[in-house]
Amino acid sequence: MKIAFCTQDMARVDAHFGWAKNIAIYEIDTTGYRLLEAVQFNGQMFEDGNEDKLVPKIAAIEDCAIVYLAAIGASAAARIVAKKIHPVKVEQPEVITDVLDKLVVLLNGSPPPWLRKALNKGAEVARNFDEE
Repeated sequence: MKIAFCTQDMARVDAHFGWAKNIAIYEIDTTGYRLLEAVQFNGQMFEDGNEDKLVPKIAAIEDCAIVYLAAIGASAAARIVAKKIHPVKVEQPEVITDVLDKLVVLLNGSPPPWLRKALNKGAEVARNFDEE
């Protein structure tokens, strides 16, 4: 499963989705995690009310199941939820590796419903249809 983190310093979840300078994307499973890529944003990415700044950010996390962030506007939240990406807001900056360590523990135990749903992102739903 891929997880994105909105970050200003590449170490902590400390950025508003629309204003994030970086999005760190990790792959995680029951054995651990690894950084896949760090996407950097600059230029007009930080203008308030500039909905165009969301397009490259949403594209960057499109195949992620979860995005951790400090805050997110209603428009951006609606757009990522529509892509079946679960936003998780942190109350205060958290170290990315601490969040990942906790997630690995959850994956090895009994994941809460929101995490089970995120794990199934992109998985084909088996359908049982009676033959006619």
